[in-house]
Amino acid sequence: MKKTGQMSFSDAEMSLKKKQTRREQFLSQLDTLVPWSDLLALIAPHYATSGRRGRQPIGLTVMLRIHLVQLAYNYSDPAMEDALIEVTSIRQFCRIGIDEVPDETTILNFRHLLEHHGLARPLFDAINARLAQRGLFLKTGTIVDASLIAAPSSTKNTEGKRDEAMHQSKKGNQYYFGGKVHIGVDEGPAGLVHTVDFTAGNVADITQTHQLLHGAEDHLIGDAGYIGLEKRSEMQGKAITCLISPRPGTLRKLTALGGEVAELYQAICHQIASRRAKVEHVFRDLKIRFGYSKVRYRGIAKNKARFILLAGLSNLFRARNYERRQGMIAS
Repeated sequence: MKKTGQMSFSDAEMSLKKKQTRREQFLSQLDTLVPWSDLLALIAPHYATSGRRGRQPIGLTVMLRIHLVQLAYNYSDPAMEDALIEVTSIRQFCRIGIDEVPDETTILNFRHLLEHHGLARPLFDAINARLAQRGLFLKTGTIVDASLIAAPSSTKNTEGKRDEAMHQSKKGNQYYFGGKVHIGVDEGPAGLVHTVDFTAGNVADITQTHQLLHGAEDHLIGDAGYIGLEKRSEMQGKAITCLISPRPGTLRKLTALGGEVAELYQAICHQIASRRAKVEHVFRDLKIRFGYSKVRYRGIAKNKARFILLAGLSNLFRARNYERRQGMIAS
């Protein structure tokens, strides 16, 4: 009888390939970067190791690996099942054979387990704790920003209406329907996310700022959406210097006047913008690398849990890239 996790003949044939595909390289890096023991220890108390009837539950390690692959490639539950059946490299990463692939309901149930017990944030914190041990968080300053995430606006569904948790918002002259992700990024050179939140699309950026602070920073950097932040009641009593970019129209009027004052003001704005760039790099990772440009589920809670874990995965790869640039690890 075939042992659990034993490779099939097709898996063994794939392992003899001379060239490693980009998917295989990514999964190999993910396998190395994730602090598996820390994450498994957090989930284990909530995960049943034996079933009352029927077949035994699939191992926790396998399910966590499947869940992280699902996040990284933005798969739905049915698409994740299909990928496990079709893609040998994904099965090898998840340590299962072709005859051990869980169905989409099992994949869904594991995701619901993480959501029900609120495990996304503890898992994210565990990842950041490992990165903090490597000295990658400076915690002297925080960069805050928010980005709209689209949601389906069609009412062609079983309920005949749009997701009530999402809302329409206006950016410039364009209207958007969906949610909004808010992040607090460490100003250190690695630019890692330390705090996250997810709200409806019509929630103003400035109202969530106090929840994006870890409490040890002495200054905060934000774009024009955070003008007047220091006057808000929730910011009173915080010894934080707010470095906020001016509105584009204000900057154009001042620079049009010319002179030394205008040049100095323009230089200050350029400095703020260059320091803010780290937060845009994070959104690039989340929306392009992981495909998180549109919400996957209905409601705030499910999408928030997904986003929190994606931010953790982003931190792992951003930390690796920073350490590689610094020559701390081999390229």
